[in-house]
Amino acid sequence: MFKTILKQTKGYRLASILSPLLILVEVYMEVQLPFVMAEMVDGGVKGGAGLEFVVKEGLKMVLMALIALASGAGAARFAAKAGMGFGANMRSAVFARIQDFSFANIDKFSTPSLITRMTTDVNTVQMAYTMIVRIVVRSPLMLVMAFFYAHRLNSALSKVFVIAAPVLLLLLGSMAIFALPKFKTLMKKVDGINSSVQETLISMRVIKAFVRAKHEKEKFRISNDELRDASIAAEKLLILANPFMQLTVYSCIIAIFWFGGNLVVESKMTYSDLAAFITYVNQILMSLMMISMIFAMAVMSRASLTRVAEAIREVPEINDDGADPELKVANGDIDMENVCFKYKKNGKKNVIDNINLHIKSGETIGIIGGTGSAKTTLVQMIPRLYDVTEGVVKVGGRPVGDYTLKNLRDSVAMVLQVNLLFSGTIEENLRWGKADATREEIENACKIAQAHDFVMSFPDGYETNLGQGGVNLSGGQKQRLCIARALLKSPKVIILDDSTSAVDTATDAKIREGFKMNHSDVTKIIVAQRISSVQHADRIIVLDDGKINAVGSHEELLGTNEIYTEVYKSQQEGSVA
Repeated sequence: MFKTILKQTKGYRLASILSPLLILVEVYMEVQLPFVMAEMVDGGVKGGAGLEFVVKEGLKMVLMALIALASGAGAARFAAKAGMGFGANMRSAVFARIQDFSFANIDKFSTPSLITRMTTDVNTVQMAYTMIVRIVVRSPLMLVMAFFYAHRLNSALSKVFVIAAPVLLLLLGSMAIFALPKFKTLMKKVDGINSSVQETLISMRVIKAFVRAKHEKEKFRISNDELRDASIAAEKLLILANPFMQLTVYSCIIAIFWFGGNLVVESKMTYSDLAAFITYVNQILMSLMMISMIFAMAVMSRASLTRVAEAIREVPEINDDGADPELKVANGDIDMENVCFKYKKNGKKNVIDNINLHIKSGETIGIIGGTGSAKTTLVQMIPRLYDVTEGVVKVGGRPVGDYTLKNLRDSVAMVLQVNLLFSGTIEENLRWGKADATREEIENACKIAQAHDFVMSFPDGYETNLGQGGVNLSGGQKQRLCIARALLKSPKVIILDDSTSAVDTATDAKIREGFKMNHSDVTKIIVAQRISSVQHADRIIVLDDGKINAVGSHEELLGTNEIYTEVYKSQQEGSVA
């Protein structure tokens, strides 16, 4: 895990090294100051060395203070740079890894959890790293050096710390053992509240339409209360560390004043040495306080560190291993041989069961079936959004695993059920299909998808800015733009996954006609609920519970297949009514 995280320091390792080095200079100067002060008082004031000695030592102290100040400022700057850079690298690493995730990987983590890992968890680890680069070096160093000089002043009196240190170490170690599991639970609760907020914001229109605001408020209150309780449970263990730390610290101070005062009275120690010793005591105790703060941050960040590392180290289930980077998809032939699929490898039942299918390049294939018949899952295996559990899927005569994901998906365009558009102009969204597309290519694709007319009805035409997710467009308009975006890829295979469900039947027919006239060589797979969307296909596949129930033309299935006939009659009756 730590090896994975340390890779993210690349580009900021020099700053990570310079900060501790400057801290070394700062600490050395700070611990020297009390010693020089004691010598100045003893030699210059009491020893009679004279004003010249006092001025010389005073200037020496001023110079040391200025060096300490400059070193501290430089260390803080380099620590901040290292910490911010480290955080930026981690966010980039997690985001880059997510881009390689298959649907199965995303299902494993969940979207809210990935958001939490990239925000809350990364910020926590980033703060911890900044502290490591600066305070984690400074506090132990100050503790050791201050103790060394305190021991040098009076070895007997410094034994007070030898007794206190094991007590503090035992206390902090015990709390770490009990606090870490509670912080892991806390981060899961953060995932939960992020999930609640995300779902509510995405579904705001539905919530308002069904007047469910009160219900959603209650759901959020429960998640919020669970997060509060988990936070209290985690933090209260760390809060207990402070009073115990204070008790130990002030016990040390009392012991030093008592024993040190007696040594001064007995003339075994000078007042200036005692004053310097007390300064070292303050430095030691401040270091201990900072160590306790570091400990608290370390416990908190350990849980976050584990979660971030999990995301970075996650191996995408679908990758380019074994693929030929030079291999391109030759044509739109599709073959499925004994294909089976489960969402989970240890699942008991196949979602797709023993599918054998052969589609010739340029064919138009319709897929129809009831809800849950695995229509979408079947077509998602063609561009390898999911990988088969058993069997093989071939495109262009070669197994899909032989192609790199980029080469395969550039040749297989898919319009998903959820018609997602991004913030930006209509043209910017369409260029997802082809970044260097000309305006003529864009307009031709939109004309085939029956989108050009409504786009030009906007005052800014293709420069019209869309809201997030295309909220200022109707469902049918979004579907048509998504189809145009897919057409711009000039694919060998285009899959329309129920992507004309929000389009009227006349427009649907025009889109199909546009495909026939302009893309006769492209394999077209149309997943639909409406028979009118697939009845003109060369062949129609009827799926039932993940199995092929029948294959044939519209006329053939009407006379031979009970499922198809039943769906057709119900839709015909509905249209007549």
